[in-house]
Amino acid sequence: MPFTHTQFPDLVVFEPKVFGDDRGYFFESYNKQMFASKGFDHDWVQDNQSSSVYGVIRGLHFQKGEHAQAKLVRCLRGAILDVVVDLRKNSPTFKQVYSIELTAEKKNTLLVPRGFAHGFSVLSDMAEVMYKCDHLYSKESEGGLLYNDPSLQIDWGIPSGKEIVSDKDKLNPMLADLAEDSFF
Repeated sequence: MPFTHTQFPDLVVFEPKVFGDDRGYFFESYNKQMFASKGFDHDWVQDNQSSSVYGVIRGLHFQKGEHAQAKLVRCLRGAILDVVVDLRKNSPTFKQVYSIELTAEKKNTLLVPRGFAHGFSVLSDMAEVMYKCDHLYSKESEGGLLYNDPSLQIDWGIPSGKEIVSDKDKLNPMLADLAEDSFF
């Protein structure tokens, strides 16, 4: 079974079957019918890709309200620690953190439902990350959560002083200070 359910409702890890031989490998990174048969019937409308060096932390980001996005996250090169925070008020894992190492070697993918803040840190010399979104990006609906909020206790796997974080992400609010419209 390529799908592994986490303790977070609808947060799922997908591990594809990889066919390898002397030429290299082949695998289906996404198959709409297979995902839909397991109840994950998203209409992906946007793909995003980034390249980052070791120590980069991107996030934690989310889209508010009607522009909320589900994401299907995969590491194409290198290794990342993918991190999500559940912002769904009625979820049994509300305000809890989940993290998983996604690597190009494992080819594992994290399906993040709407209602989560999302970010990642780069654990390898360089990493390329690609993720699908089920809603188009909206600048007006952009939200963020401070990556090093002490209440979240996130271990990004990067030694103190080696983090590379954008000025914008350093200004995100802590969980206790999020506006009410940041929750789902």
